[in-house]
Amino acid sequence: METEPDSGSAEAGGTRRAIVQIQGVSKLFDDVPAVNNLTLDIYEGEFFSLLGPSGCGKTTTLRMLAGFEEPTTGRIVLGGKDVTYAAPYNRDVNTVFQSYALFPHLNVFENVAFGLRRHHVDKNEVTRRVGEILEIVDLPGFEKRRASQLSGGQQQRVALARALINEPSLLLLDEPMSALDAKLRHQMQIELKRIQTTVGITFLYVTHDQEEAMTMSDRLAVMRRGVIEGIGSPKDIYDSPTTEFVATFLGASNLLAGSIIESQSATTTVRIGGGTVVTLPTESVPANLTGGSVKVGVRPEKIAIGPVTADPAGRNQLRGRVMVSTFTGVGNQYIVELADDTRITVYAQNIGNDHLPHSGEEVSLSWPVEHTFAVTPMEGASAEAMSDAM
Repeated sequence: METEPDSGSAEAGGTRRAIVQIQGVSKLFDDVPAVNNLTLDIYEGEFFSLLGPSGCGKTTTLRMLAGFEEPTTGRIVLGGKDVTYAAPYNRDVNTVFQSYALFPHLNVFENVAFGLRRHHVDKNEVTRRVGEILEIVDLPGFEKRRASQLSGGQQQRVALARALINEPSLLLLDEPMSALDAKLRHQMQIELKRIQTTVGITFLYVTHDQEEAMTMSDRLAVMRRGVIEGIGSPKDIYDSPTTEFVATFLGASNLLAGSIIESQSATTTVRIGGGTVVTLPTESVPANLTGGSVKVGVRPEKIAIGPVTADPAGRNQLRGRVMVSTFTGVGNQYIVELADDTRITVYAQNIGNDHLPHSGEEVSLSWPVEHTFAVTPMEGASAEAMSDAM
């Protein structure tokens, strides 16, 4: 897990300050922790996502930042100001909800201008700023439309414009795309990131959708049972997860139970089922791993599948039989069963290969050592049971 810089410090490699500082915050409902001793810094101008399944504590965290819930313990600092118990209207924060909450009796212009009028901004200034923000959200010319005359994506943009018009230090977004269809949701992911980059305001985005978090975030945190299990850039979290939960929740992973044979400065060897030995970078072995038991992982798209050959140099190799072969358009998906009945998923890109393995064929699976990672096994329920519960 990434180590957060000290509160208020500059981010590593940059000069941005922590606009949000959550310090040892817990929230209990009937003595049950929804958020458990959470410490987190979010930086100025950053697009940060809280990702996790229902009930993991991400929305409760957002509500505490907005002022809709008070922490049981801990401290919340926004822009250097302690707002732990401040009312929502005393925080430089706006929120975009799942429902958008547009005023149906007002047109687009008046919906967007609502916050400015409450602050008694000059009429000409209101007109100028509403026009500017509608340009940013790509809705010029829609000023006189009613909310009922807009598509779901257009309503979302109006809700964004209304939330951004007062230029808050922090914008909170609570799964705002959950009501959109898949195609529109994908389009809005790109648009939302463009808008955030244009206005430069810090976004905290709450979602259970891995694609949304991966597509838009500068950094993301994966939450489970009220705590953060992984935090970092999307690439770092995807390529180098440190827990079984993170590896299985963020994308697909092949995880193989094993035991560490030898650990050197550069590489570690692990014996998995059937006596096969795989090698991985020692730096990918979690520092908090206790004992020799570990789960070794490799992402399905990192694996090369082909005829059985001699062990390739510098690569891990497994052998098995193709159980299922499925064409997906952009590629092929294979389910390969190993000698110990373990099943491995492989994604092969559709690049016009001459030979595509078929069901029943004996194949070799290989991948570079550097694409192998290790995770701390989950306690209690198995990864399969966890996945079914999501």
